[in-house]
Amino acid sequence: MDKPKVFISHSFSDDGWAREFANSLHQRGVKVWLDSNDLQLGRSWKEGIEKGLRESNVIALLVTPDTIKRPNLFFEIGAAIGMGKPLIPVLSADLDSAALPASLRERQHLLKRSPEATAEKFLAILLDTLSETARA
Repeated sequence: MDKPKVFISHSFSDDGWAREFANSLHQRGVKVWLDSNDLQLGRSWKEGIEKGLRESNVIALLVTPDTIKRPNLFFEIGAAIGMGKPLIPVLSADLDSAALPASLRERQHLLKRSPEATAEKFLAILLDTLSETARA
């Protein structure tokens, strides 16, 4: 299998952590789509995000109390589900899981720790998820 490509969904308030997480995944051999790295200047956010979603194998949703308020979260969840892409929620410790949309509450999630520790656990889940998808 080629290197997996992960689309990272996050809020602007979590941009620094998301960059470190993306770098940690990249160091472990994972291709990453992150808006601040991959969205071309002058390009439509919507078009860039749609392209990133289409070209990725898995969607990582960094979910914080700020993210829950973003309409883009629901767009990205819907697009991923519509495209049949696996979703892996990464939840901050200060998030009440009851606030999650039903489509995320029903999924196994990962708790957000340091970017490096989270990337390590995420990679194990990612490889398992991709092998399950390949078998289906």
